[in-house]
Amino acid sequence: MAVRSCVVSFTDVSGIRHSVDVEAESLYEAAILAIKRFRKDPWVERVGDGTVIEVEIREPSTTHALSVRQIERWLSSATRSPADASKKAKLKMMLVQS
Repeated sequence: MAVRSCVVSFTDVSGIRHSVDVEAESLYEAAILAIKRFRKDPWVERVGDGTVIEVEIREPSTTHALSVRQIERWLSSATRSPADASKKAKLKMMLVQS
C-alpha cells in the first residue's frame, strides 16, 4: 500500500476537537499513530475505548470514523498472511507503547 497523508481527529468529553497530521499505509495505522500522539500530548484528555477517531485521507479526500474498541478488535482478529500478521504485531506494539 502507498503511504498517504491523513488528518486524524476526535472530540473529547469537553467538546474540544483534537487533530493531528500523520502519514500511514492504512486506515488502522493512521488511527494508531494518532492515538499514540494524542496519548503523549498533555493538552489532550484520555482517549478511551469508546472514543470515536475520525480519519480524513487526503488526495482524494475521504473521511472514516471508528472507535478505539473497533481498532483493538481488528488488531485481535485473524490475519490472512504472514505479512498482515507482521503489520498487526507492529501496530499492536505501537498502541501498547503509547
